[in-house]
Amino acid sequence: MVNYRRDKTPGGTYFFTLALRDRKSNWLTSYITSLGYSFRRARENNPFLIKAIVVLPEHLHMIMELPGGEADYSTRLRQIKTYFLQEIVSAGEPLLKNQRNEYNLWQRRFWEHRIRDESDFCAHVNYIHFNPVKHGLVKEVIDWPHSSFHRYVREGLLPKNWSREFTGCDFGE
Repeated sequence: MVNYRRDKTPGGTYFFTLALRDRKSNWLTSYITSLGYSFRRARENNPFLIKAIVVLPEHLHMIMELPGGEADYSTRLRQIKTYFLQEIVSAGEPLLKNQRNEYNLWQRRFWEHRIRDESDFCAHVNYIHFNPVKHGLVKEVIDWPHSSFHRYVREGLLPKNWSREFTGCDFGE
């Protein structure tokens, strides 16, 4: 088995991608309330801030900020995945198990990138918010309901008609 070296910077801000094993599934959006509950429950155990997020039917992208002095994002992500799995199982959804007798809901690994600076942060926020358009789920970013884009608009950080051509990036960080 390969040992992956991951950047573990205390108090870091990270971009993550989590994906369901079944890339044709729509469980993340069908069970969006359960996913939100899973995030809240994980945050109670191990605090973190979500700076930006988009939830698509079978994967999600987010920027997570860890508290100062803490670098363990793996536990936080594992808890989110576990709590969501418990919600899906409780709902009676038919899930297959693998050879280890584990449910095959989530892909085992995740994509991680430490945000280096404001420019990197802006690029990843833009990527997150544009993702539903990229995947052909909507024509306009504002039409996708499961995105922090709406919070950014409410807070005056992005205009309603934002698009990938938008070049301003002053998020007040």
